[in-house]
Amino acid sequence: QLQLVESGGGLVQPGGSLRLSCAAPGFSLDYYAIGWFRQAPGKEREGVACVSTSDGSPAYYTDSVKGRFTISRDNPKNTVYLHMNSLEPEDTAVYYCAAPGLLFSRCVLDSNDYDYWGQGTQVTVSS
Repeated sequence: QLQLVESGGGLVQPGGSLRLSCAAPGFSLDYYAIGWFRQAPGKEREGVACVSTSDGSPAYYTDSVKGRFTISRDNPKNTVYLHMNSLEPEDTAVYYCAAPGLLFSRCVLDSNDYDYWGQGTQVTVSS
C-alpha cells in the first residue's frame, strides 16, 4: 500500500520560505496525482496545491497561495515538493500530501478525491 511521508516543516518568520517534501519509499509517484493540503487549528482541511501525473499537465493552487507557492516533481528522486515563499502567519497549519487511489488521475483540490495521506508536517509562521 502506498505510504506517503512529508518532511520540511518548521518555524519560520513572516516573509520567509520553506520547502516541503513528499516521498513514497518503495513506490514511484510518477503516475499519481499529488495534492498538498493543510489544516489549521479549528479549521477544515484546505486544498493548497496539486499536480497531475508527469505529463506536463498544469498544476492548480488555491487563491490564497497563488504567486507564493509552487508545487513541483523531482522524478529521479521520486519526490514532490511544495515550495513556499513569502509565508504569512495565516499559512500556519499542519501540511499533508495525498494521492488518489487511481493512477493517472487529474488533480483536484478536493480532499474527498484522495485515498492515501501522509502523517503531516507542522508549519508555523511567527515572529
